Amino acid sequence: QVELVEFGGGSVQAGGSLRLGCVGTGNSKSRYCMAWFRQQPGKERERIATISDMSTTHAADSVKGRITTSLDDQETRLYLEMDDLKPEDTAMYYCAYSTRSGFESCLSVQFNTWGQGTQVTGSA
Repeated sequence: QVELVEFGGGSVQAGGSLRLGCVGTGNSKSRYCMAWFRQQPGKERERIATISDMSTTHAADSVKGRITTSLDDQETRLYLEMDDLKPEDTAMYYCAYSTRSGFESCLSVQFNTWGQGTQVTGSA
């Protein structure tokens, strides 16, 4: 069983940058997928970034070019750096974990382990 805890949220002015982190503790596997999701006010949860344990990444079109996703595989730590923040980036951000392996599988997996979320507010 893996537990996830996100950190690093807060209020950021438009055009600014932020860095979110997620720590996984517990019985993590050697092969896994992780991802960042966000839920904007009044909207469905959206996957914005996916990373395999081999650090292959994918970004959603809504954030492509503005985010960098990285993984510290030794400590099961996931990071998200977002640049040029916009008010519409305001959302609760969640990290997720799955024991599914292989990048192609990571893109379609239904994640079953979630963090509690961290709030990001982009101000104009």
